[in-house]
Amino acid sequence: MYDYDFFVIGAGSGGVRASRMASTYGAKVGLCEDYRVGGTCVIRGCVPKKLFVYASEFSGHFKDSGGFGWQQAEHGFDWPTLKANKDKEISRLEGLYGNTLDSHKVEVIKARGKLLDAHTIELKSEDGTRTVTADKVLIATGAWPSMPNLPGIEHAISSNEAFELETLPKRITVVGGGYIAVEFAGIFNGLGADTSLLYRGEEILRGFDLEIRSKLREEMIKKGVDVRINTNVTGIRKEGDEFILKLTDGNEMVTDLVMYATGRTANTSNIGLEELGVKMKQNGEIIVDEYYKSNVENIFAVGDVTGGMQLTPIAIKEGAALTATQFNDSPTFVNYDHIPTAIFSQPPIGTVGLSEEDAQEKYGDDLKVFRSEYKSMKYTLAGRDERSLIKMLVDGKTDKVIGAHMIGPDSAEIIQGIAIALKCGATKAQFDDTVAVHPSSAEEFVLMK
Repeated sequence: MYDYDFFVIGAGSGGVRASRMASTYGAKVGLCEDYRVGGTCVIRGCVPKKLFVYASEFSGHFKDSGGFGWQQAEHGFDWPTLKANKDKEISRLEGLYGNTLDSHKVEVIKARGKLLDAHTIELKSEDGTRTVTADKVLIATGAWPSMPNLPGIEHAISSNEAFELETLPKRITVVGGGYIAVEFAGIFNGLGADTSLLYRGEEILRGFDLEIRSKLREEMIKKGVDVRINTNVTGIRKEGDEFILKLTDGNEMVTDLVMYATGRTANTSNIGLEELGVKMKQNGEIIVDEYYKSNVENIFAVGDVTGGMQLTPIAIKEGAALTATQFNDSPTFVNYDHIPTAIFSQPPIGTVGLSEEDAQEKYGDDLKVFRSEYKSMKYTLAGRDERSLIKMLVDGKTDKVIGAHMIGPDSAEIIQGIAIALKCGATKAQFDDTVAVHPSSAEEFVLMK
């Protein structure tokens, strides 16, 4: 007889959803977390980042307002106020997560969990150490920022610490070219910091549509971000209150803060997986089957810890699918086709389906590419030098839309609806037959010829 039918290690998006659903299906559920309930997304990821993005956009809105007749005024920004209000909102959300778990009779234990064997979990907290047992165990410990091994790296911060800065430095250098890097570069720049972005590759946002990637870099530079590609840091040294970065081109640059956004690694070390024989990749990602089961019969894993797409909605769907399979006699798995993604860069990006490069490789001469580049009506009177770009990729044989990409205002909101259409197998003819919502940016998706 076990203490729990289901025990979850990690109270992030996947772990919370799985524990709640398992309890709904009648299982006795326990969950442990050594930090805060809500995980990366709620506490130090998507939610606080989006709040910071909103804050940083006001500098542009203030400038734009003059073209619409608003009298220009001096606007000062106070970082401590933003941080305090962010902290208050995150605490509120954490409370809601806790209330939800409590109402679903999930026992939440503030402790670090470690597997002693397939059914025994050691719980270590400030109050001491104890053990519990469970029939089935879920590892939902997420991922952690990855920092390179180079001289002076101890002087750099990750996105985790960026949310907790007491003051906003005047000069900030972001190292990396993924979505976290470009988002924070936009945030810092919009809030008034002299911002640089250094990326070792040939173009930022590796893995996304190349034309969209290039367009973002172009627009970021227009906004004042010093974007340098084919550039990396080989060492960091501190001189007084400044940091000196040694670059691969032999030059040096001076900054007040260095933030690394160079990927995330599975948070699987020191929780007993190796000793138990759970199969993992070299980078620590847990290997699971289509039902999120590891090679150990009663050990499961969902979310970032498995190395899949590092997206909150994916972890949530995986957690729900796992529990439906294990506790509701309803084998369920997640369909990973046509997953929409939003990047809250400035300007923002929305994307779903294949990039033009991947589509070209798969469909060859049958690929049809439709594109529209324009200035948003919002910026015509404002005089802002920013242009939007929309692309649609179509399989010429079937007329099915196989990819859609947008960079410009409201991209994230628009791409959600487009993703539904792709999921349903919509054709270009059906897009063409749809009446446009005018005037809007979204109408470009049904007007491209």
